[in-house]
Amino acid sequence: MTLSVDLFYSFRSPYSYLALPRTLKLVEEYDLAVNLRPVYPIAVRVPGFFKKASPQFARYIVLDSRRVAEHADIPFRFPRPDPIVQDMTTLDVAAEQPYIHRLTRLGAMMQLEGRSFAFTAAIAPVLWDGSVAGWNEGDHLARAAEKAGFDLTAMDAAISADPDRFEQVITENEKDHAASGHWGVPTFVFENEPFFGQDRIDLLLWRLQGKGLTKR
Repeated sequence: MTLSVDLFYSFRSPYSYLALPRTLKLVEEYDLAVNLRPVYPIAVRVPGFFKKASPQFARYIVLDSRRVAEHADIPFRFPRPDPIVQDMTTLDVAAEQPYIHRLTRLGAMMQLEGRSFAFTAAIAPVLWDGSVAGWNEGDHLARAAEKAGFDLTAMDAAISADPDRFEQVITENEKDHAASGHWGVPTFVFENEPFFGQDRIDLLLWRLQGKGLTKR
């Protein structure tokens, strides 16, 4: 029997990106379905979060995510541009957010089709693996999406025609994410039990195996 796990994911989160390779391997090796449910980054979900957090918070994430990537041999560089428009000196988050709304709505659209995990795995490296400067320009995203069987132009058009539909999906994701017992990303949820962070995948696998997870 196929087991199913929800994955609450942010397109700005380095740890969300760093969780993808291991999660892909789990899906390839085990009879497991991952329902990736995009949420907005905490900078949007919790207005003023970075103003209230310790000044060391962002600096530590930068340091730690880089070494996690190095340890796991995952190509990594912070996206250029940042998916969130934010002044990292003042920590002010801009009212207009052209990048993160588009990315998250695209993920929500694919969630409705049951293909959000495959879509995100296809485009996330364009932002994070360091091979592209200006991921939002030209056809970088479109080519990555096309290789995985997605038509980004058609997707963007559908979202522009009815953005509220996909905002509703995101809102529901954020509601369920909050109810799961954790606020951070990536958070995996299996049978109402949260597993926060890319470093909890082994623990998640242990739990799944205890519930009858089988290899393909």
